[in-house]
Amino acid sequence: MRLVNVLVIAALVLAAAAVYKIKFDSISQAQHLVKLRMDILREQEAIAALRAEWARLDAPPRIEGLTRRHLMLKPVDARQFDRLDSLPERPSEVVPADEPDPIGVVIADPALIERAATGSLPPARR
Repeated sequence: MRLVNVLVIAALVLAAAAVYKIKFDSISQAQHLVKLRMDILREQEAIAALRAEWARLDAPPRIEGLTRRHLMLKPVDARQFDRLDSLPERPSEVVPADEPDPIGVVIADPALIERAATGSLPPARR
């Protein structure tokens, strides 16, 4: 009978220790959760402050003042615009018959573009 009592008491002590550990872990997790929520709030406040700063920097009156101060732009004169029908006719560009068609040359050998763009030499033939 004494052995059963000792085993029951030992089981109760182990159960109390397990409950204490669970309680300690839950308190630790709750503190971690509060810390994370505070971090989230701090980041949201920082984002709001940065958005307000961006709105201030992106304001059209500020940009207009900066352009006046730094770019030295001149206002557009209304005489600078004209109608499209008053433009002169486009000159006709006729390719002489003795010159090869530039588009046809590229179609025949597409590697010409790569060599011209990179300045590389054609691969050596073996």
